[in-house]
Amino acid sequence: MSFLEHKPSCLATLFPTFDPAQYSIFLGTRKVQAKSLAIRLWLKREYLLQYNNARRRRPIKNPALTRWTYARSATVYSNFRPTLKTSFLGAVTGIDPLFFWHYVFKTDRDMKEKHIQEEKLD
Repeated sequence: MSFLEHKPSCLATLFPTFDPAQYSIFLGTRKVQAKSLAIRLWLKREYLLQYNNARRRRPIKNPALTRWTYARSATVYSNFRPTLKTSFLGAVTGIDPLFFWHYVFKTDRDMKEKHIQEEKLD
């Protein structure tokens, strides 16, 4: 079966699955991978047990979704870095609308007051 053996081309790179360095994994890396796979399988089993329960009375609690939501909300500010761009965007989305609406309401009120003084208001 020598025709099944993959020979890399000089014009293309080797696929990651064919890379021999991928298979020489250290023992510590294998343990970490096995632990993460065990966690994933446990979460999948818990979800499927709740999903296939015929007597369930409450919504399904997905532990993977709970962990993802917690990780997403817990790391927002620890990964945020204030820069000139974020400060500018904060000012544009937070402060500028206040000035805009102040201008709109003030000019509308002034126009109405002017019409009242000229007795042109219906």
